[in-house]
Amino acid sequence: MASGQQSLPHRGTNNSLSDDEAVPDTDPSSTSSLLLERLQAYKHACGYLENYIAETEKVQKAHAKEYEKVLKTVSSPLKEGHHFDQNLGGIAGMFENIRSNTQGIATSHLETEKQLKGQVLPILGRLHAEIKNKAKELNKGAVKGSKEVDKARNNTQKDIELLGQHTARFSSSGTKIEPNNDPYILQRIVNHRLHKQVLEENNNRQDLLAIQDSFLQFEGHIIETIQMAMSQFLQCVGGQSERQKAMYANMIETTQRIPKDFEWKGFVKRNNNTLIDPSVPQRTASHITYPNQDHISTQPLIAGTMERKSRAALKGSSTYYYVITRSKYMHEFKDDDDIKKEPTPELSLYLPDCIVGGLSGDKFSIKGKDVSKGKLGSAMAMSHELTFRAHTAGDAEKWYNIIREVASEGSFSSSTPTSPVDNKNALGESVPPRYEDGKQPAPMQTQNLPHTGYQGSAVTPGQSSGTTPASAGGAGQQHMNTPISAGTGPSPGVGADPTSGLDRAPGQY
Repeated sequence: MASGQQSLPHRGTNNSLSDDEAVPDTDPSSTSSLLLERLQAYKHACGYLENYIAETEKVQKAHAKEYEKVLKTVSSPLKEGHHFDQNLGGIAGMFENIRSNTQGIATSHLETEKQLKGQVLPILGRLHAEIKNKAKELNKGAVKGSKEVDKARNNTQKDIELLGQHTARFSSSGTKIEPNNDPYILQRIVNHRLHKQVLEENNNRQDLLAIQDSFLQFEGHIIETIQMAMSQFLQCVGGQSERQKAMYANMIETTQRIPKDFEWKGFVKRNNNTLIDPSVPQRTASHITYPNQDHISTQPLIAGTMERKSRAALKGSSTYYYVITRSKYMHEFKDDDDIKKEPTPELSLYLPDCIVGGLSGDKFSIKGKDVSKGKLGSAMAMSHELTFRAHTAGDAEKWYNIIREVASEGSFSSSTPTSPVDNKNALGESVPPRYEDGKQPAPMQTQNLPHTGYQGSAVTPGQSSGTTPASAGGAGQQHMNTPISAGTGPSPGVGADPTSGLDRAPGQY
């Protein structure tokens, strides 16, 4: 190429717009594209907030449904509700307050859901629309202007290239050049194209600069709108939280205000006919009556304390409480206390099955089996001779007379028990006792008998011994040494020692 040949104009590699370049290599749409991308970013940010608040709205609606389930746990009446005071201020009132506040919490969530939907989301929705409109304006204005600049630059570039071709042709040969291709004409056309291009560039620049300058204000509007939406959001959810907190606090306050004795006082008032009246004195067994309490069979013929010689050889005597019952038993107790423990006999003798020994001063003896252990124990029990000692000889005589009469199956019809201090016989009479079968006990042998030990001789009922039958009261005055066995025993002299006082020979018991 000749040294005088002009270089063709071209687009550089830098993005700066220079006055030395006819056709800059900068993209006129780069600014508008960048601003469009920024608007897109704000549109997405607004969409994120819309989605967040929309999901929060759904959560509030779901919370309302969940609190409806919570409400059902206390919606049923209290079981055994009649035990609680139905007025306010008690347990029933507390649950009523819980129901009311729980329903209020569920309602507050529904109201919050409506507020988010009707007050917050519309703000963001309008902002979203404004951002879209701003993008449309940018597309219609700046983007369209950028296209016009591109078109003008392309036209200028073509004319500059055409000028270069014909100036080169002019320098290489002296051939004739067409009038339309005259470099002079082409150079003026390039100037025309260049001025038009610059005008388009400047117009586009002014449009973009105006839009760019407006972005500061528009972004401020975006931020302000987002702040307003978030403030409204806080007012909705924060107000709901405050209301919910206040409702829970009211539940606690209502519970704490219940007086500790409120329910109990009401309960006592409603059930005063059933509950125990503390002003009523306690019952005493001595004032209680029950059927057959004073039946004649419950009254002892005689009762009191006596000493009994232990069956063990090395042990002495012990004091016990004895009772002769109308059921013909002689029971032995440790004491006469019915309160401390159950009065179970330590020893029981069925007197008709026993042999009563002789009376010696304040002592007498009985031989028989202990039947206090039941049938099995009685069957296995052995007969023992038991020696008793009364407090006085007179007491011993009374015990002895009654035991003899019971052992001979006497019948006692008196309802008055005999005490050891009474000088009369078991019936309170001075005459012999009367028996149910009309018979009198067999005459007793009272002469020529020693006064100690287990002595006496059985007399066959109805058999006369040459003496007048003695009454129960007179028997003691004649030493009452003759035992009365249950039933009829063998006659004296049959296998017995006539001087021993025993109705059987030794070893035949």
